[in-house]
Amino acid sequence: MTASPTPDRAGRHRVVIIGAGFAGLAAANELGGTEVAVTLIDRRNYHLFVPLLYQVASAALSPADIAEPIRRIVSRHPNIEVVLGEVVAIDRRGRTVALADGPAIAYDRLIVATGSTHSYFGHDEWGRHATGLKTIEDARQIRGRVLMAFEQAEICDDPARQESLMTTVVVGAGPTGVEMSGAIAELSRHTLARDFRNIRPQTARVILVEAGPRVLPAFPPDLSDYARRALERLGVTVMVDTPVEDVTAEGVTVGGRFIAAGTIVWGAGVKASPAGQWLGVETDRAGRVKVGPDLSVPDQPDIFVLGDTALALSDDGSPLPGLAQVAKQQGEHVGGHLHAHLTRGEPMPPFKFNNRGNLATIGRNSAVADFGKTHLKGFVAWVLWGIVHVYLLIGFSNRFLVTV
Repeated sequence: MTASPTPDRAGRHRVVIIGAGFAGLAAANELGGTEVAVTLIDRRNYHLFVPLLYQVASAALSPADIAEPIRRIVSRHPNIEVVLGEVVAIDRRGRTVALADGPAIAYDRLIVATGSTHSYFGHDEWGRHATGLKTIEDARQIRGRVLMAFEQAEICDDPARQESLMTTVVVGAGPTGVEMSGAIAELSRHTLARDFRNIRPQTARVILVEAGPRVLPAFPPDLSDYARRALERLGVTVMVDTPVEDVTAEGVTVGGRFIAAGTIVWGAGVKASPAGQWLGVETDRAGRVKVGPDLSVPDQPDIFVLGDTALALSDDGSPLPGLAQVAKQQGEHVGGHLHAHLTRGEPMPPFKFNNRGNLATIGRNSAVADFGKTHLKGFVAWVLWGIVHVYLLIGFSNRFLVTV
């Protein structure tokens, strides 16, 4: 059991939100304008629209197009305070959050929405050579490696070395891997096609490696098959049932075969933030905190865990996927009901996920969309994908630029 909430000096209950991703920001906006005092903590001062991050990595968008200052997004809510800081510990007994540099922050209710990072399945050393895609820094690094590899190939006299420099291997055929493969293929075949004299970027190889039997495994088989054919039309070599065995600075080893590559992109797995360690609670193999139906930590009803950090179950008992729409709905649910819970003692209801469909883009004019019984593919799905992603850029002032 926990103690009753302690109001702040103005008589308001205190809610602390760790993380300004989709879940944390949605919860904060729901609590905005209420008489609850909200503190939103993030180690960066901007909210990043991760679904379009691959566009930054492929030089199609600039970082400013998909990042917006957190303070600007919540500025209309005077009850929300933004704190720039990195959380290092949570004191459940004392109800405080410890920062790496700054005083501890007290809470009555705590929302943990700290997201996830890359998982190299026990081979963290691979991360030095295979960059994941979670931050602007990751996107810049991938873009820099791709472009620098072409520059090095331009001045190289060894044909074999040229070929390896102009080879990009993408590991993992989920949405990130598929979108990244298509974007790099288009970058080399269209954007860079006329920029070089001694090499032909159109001949660059993009290889998508997947340990499972098909690309986009979370999608229905017909959409998965279409995505593979669309990638191959772009010139992407798709290798399924091919787990990665080793990653070095020179390339990757898959199925006993070494592939020399100038750029390696990792999109094969994720692991949750260390929130489970901060809380000292049970987690799954990916580090996700097991939560109850109302998204609170078992036996700790004053702490809620959302988004990629949470292991939340659907009605059929399967884990909810790590998607932006899941995180956003969880944030809206907890934030929307927490005010009534704190001020009127109303119980927190269980969370129900409303699946609004799953989309993935493959390249220009090509995408897939899964709406349960309805499946869309090709140009129509691509237009819908664009509309949905631009619409989700809530709080951003540059929707027009992203649309173009």
